[in-house]
Amino acid sequence: MSEFIASMQPTIAAIATPIGQGGVGVIRLSGRDAYRIGCQISQKTELGVRHAHFAKFFGDRGLIDEGVIIYFKAPHSFTGEDVVEIQGHGGVVLQNMLLSRCFELGARQAQAGEFSMRAFENDKIDLVQAEAISDAIAATSVAQATSAIRSLSGEFSDKINGLVDQLTTLRLYVEASIDFPDEEDVDFLSDGVIEDRLDDILNQLNAILATAEQGQLLRDGVNVVLVGKPNAGKSSLLNQLAGTDRAIVTDVAGTTRDTLEERINLDGLTIHLTDTAGIRQTDDKVEQLGIRRAKDAIHRADVLVMMYDAQAENDPVSLIKDLCEFNELGELDAVLDKLIVVANKVDLLESVPCETLYLHSQALKPQYVSCETGDGLAEFIDHLKDKVGFHPPENSLIARTRHIDALKRSKNHLLDAKEQLTTFFAGELVAESLRLSQQTLGEITGQVTADELLGKIFSSFCIGK
Repeated sequence: MSEFIASMQPTIAAIATPIGQGGVGVIRLSGRDAYRIGCQISQKTELGVRHAHFAKFFGDRGLIDEGVIIYFKAPHSFTGEDVVEIQGHGGVVLQNMLLSRCFELGARQAQAGEFSMRAFENDKIDLVQAEAISDAIAATSVAQATSAIRSLSGEFSDKINGLVDQLTTLRLYVEASIDFPDEEDVDFLSDGVIEDRLDDILNQLNAILATAEQGQLLRDGVNVVLVGKPNAGKSSLLNQLAGTDRAIVTDVAGTTRDTLEERINLDGLTIHLTDTAGIRQTDDKVEQLGIRRAKDAIHRADVLVMMYDAQAENDPVSLIKDLCEFNELGELDAVLDKLIVVANKVDLLESVPCETLYLHSQALKPQYVSCETGDGLAEFIDHLKDKVGFHPPENSLIARTRHIDALKRSKNHLLDAKEQLTTFFAGELVAESLRLSQQTLGEITGQVTADELLGKIFSSFCIGK
């Protein structure tokens, strides 16, 4: 968006701090009338650029509040427009009175994410950075927050833009050979230069994809569902992982009659943990409802943790087969891919077994734990992280599902380009595949983005952003 168009944008206003009592509450304005409204509400004739002015804030009926007002002149602001921040006391009534006064003076209520949307439209941030703002605010762990800030600072975007630049150079190289053919054209396509550059770009893309997949796990976490017979220790495991008595635990079979959900952070990995009613045949209508909800949770799970009582002489292989049959999970091999078997109550055994379970062509080694003493839980957590492939580097970057999808599609276009190059010597098709790969990468940063996607992304923001 040009600076002239940005200066003509209507002024929006919103409370930029959480609603409630607090020391400070911030009203943010952005748009063509932000400076005028700031001057009127503070009754100042002039506001210095980037200067914190102490001021009293007035309405039609007199003094509303007092605090600090700051003016950011376009284009040197978050949105790229004139921005004014009014910092008063953090009370619900006072903040709403100030916001209402801004509306009376010509501003309108900002929509969810509209400030960030304007920053994106005015080329202050790209789409990855805009999403990182939302992710940083919503972070529930230090790892999530630091990764989101790295993406916000532009690290992820720089990696993507670097690939785009290399693809642009390679496209020019290929298309020049098409536009200016000579008798050595086939030798040009087969001399190894283009293939080497393609391989280099593919290697870089694979590295970014691996980092992004870790970033997606960091952001979204995984759905983990605890299943098993009554009294296997599912609720006790949830309490151990949560670090609190979140679930009721008794010796009475059928104590858990409904699903219980808890969000837990395990060494940076967020798990959405669901404790389910013990799977068994029962005539109890309440327990039947709980088992039905358990089945729904099981079908949505990324990881199934099947628990059994190690000292009750249960056959875990039969339990796994019963689990699949009772929940209508289909092919056993598909279930095994997301299954972790946990043998509980090893504190009651004279020695801890070291057996391996064999089902079809797969081998499963049970995790032996005691939810009473905590023995084996650290090893179980490590095994869970291995199961989902969670090993984020220290410089991990937050990522979303759409980023992963775009990276994979871009990679497929590059693989297609390589096939057209090495098998068919088809320069035109190589160039087209490179163009598609470059265009797909552009979707990540917002260089090529549908309006519908933009609306969906920014509507998930809070109002003051």
